[in-house]
Amino acid sequence: MWTVVACLVPPLILSVFIFGFQVLLITAASVLSCMAVEVISQKALGRPVTVMDGSAALTGMLMAFVIPPGVSFLLPVLGAVMAIYIGKHLLGGLGYNIFNPALLGRAFLLATFPVAMTSAWLSPLTDGAIFSYFGSGVDAVSTATPLAVMKEQGMAAFTEMFGAPSEIYGTFFLGWRPGCIGETSGILVLLGGLYLMYRRYITWHIPVSLLGTLALLTWVFGGETLFSGDPLLAMLTGGALLGAFYMATDYVTSPTGKTAQLVYGAGIGALTVLIRLKGGYPEGICYAILLMNPLSTVLDGLLKPKRFAPPLGGEK
Repeated sequence: MWTVVACLVPPLILSVFIFGFQVLLITAASVLSCMAVEVISQKALGRPVTVMDGSAALTGMLMAFVIPPGVSFLLPVLGAVMAIYIGKHLLGGLGYNIFNPALLGRAFLLATFPVAMTSAWLSPLTDGAIFSYFGSGVDAVSTATPLAVMKEQGMAAFTEMFGAPSEIYGTFFLGWRPGCIGETSGILVLLGGLYLMYRRYITWHIPVSLLGTLALLTWVFGGETLFSGDPLLAMLTGGALLGAFYMATDYVTSPTGKTAQLVYGAGIGALTVLIRLKGGYPEGICYAILLMNPLSTVLDGLLKPKRFAPPLGGEK
């Protein structure tokens, strides 16, 4: 858990540089609130206090990463109650929760505070503005996310605001764009995910199948005509990379079998594209993961690996 938290620190540092010091305060409020609710919940339910295992801190970090950088500090505090107490401990505690707690907290905040969660986006600060923003509001300019512009105004408006897709891949990959706190820098999220794969904390099956399905279906259905969508832009905008490496691979809420993981990741990718193109929200990765969470055990049961050796005591 603490290794995953450490992998999330570089994107957080860049996000502070991009949006200002309020990002650090929002993240701190989220992490500390989740840890506090963890202690209170375990004491109230008569369970051992295990707050130092890192799971609550990781939930707080991830929940902060999927909310806008301009929200009130009160929102992650309320989200922590939903994520930790209701989404985690009332469902049995660590290892028994059905839904990803961080995403459940985000879904609760989006349903409860829809205006704040869909309008508190900030433009990247200009050079030196990070030092003048804190406490003053200077250079904090509201804007729209790339996915929202594409969905609501079309590619012409997107190109006018951000530039032609072929010209901004590098900028978006580095992270200089509006978005949630932790989803902006594709390269830092990707490097952290690759490190987790190198350490064998996660495997490639869910991220690859998720991103592959997202890219394929976006290419087929995401443009004005069939086979004219931009799969690379689809992965660099929104929280696709963050969701693929850090959310969908959650041990508790994802399958354990490799084949089941491939199907699970593909399902999340397909639902993400469906919500992006036909749903009411520009981004769909959060709800796609939550919808697939309850199916993880079903997929493990349906896609069990075949046994080739006879049972003990059985006929050869």
